[in-house]
Amino acid sequence: MLRIGTACGSGLGSSFMVEMNIQSILKDLGIGEDQVIVDHYDLGNASASDADVWIVGKDLESSAQRLGDVRAMNSIIDMNELREVVGTILKENNIL
Repeated sequence: MLRIGTACGSGLGSSFMVEMNIQSILKDLGIGEDQVIVDHYDLGNASASDADVWIVGKDLESSAQRLGDVRAMNSIIDMNELREVVGTILKENNIL
């Protein structure tokens, strides 16, 4: 099972929105929670063991590097960019 984490400064606003958008994309692709789990975190309390892949905004990219595999988005509200990032992650993990 693949674990995707989203992180922002407080763990409430933008990371939760990105989590919900990823879940919507996964649903559209017919991918269930038995294949991919998505959770949101605040950057200060997130740890590398919380997720296999992390999606963050470009502004947090350098701070998030300690988490491991980090994918930075230019715009966390751009659904097309998010679909592309999620699609790449799913293909790399042989889920898509």
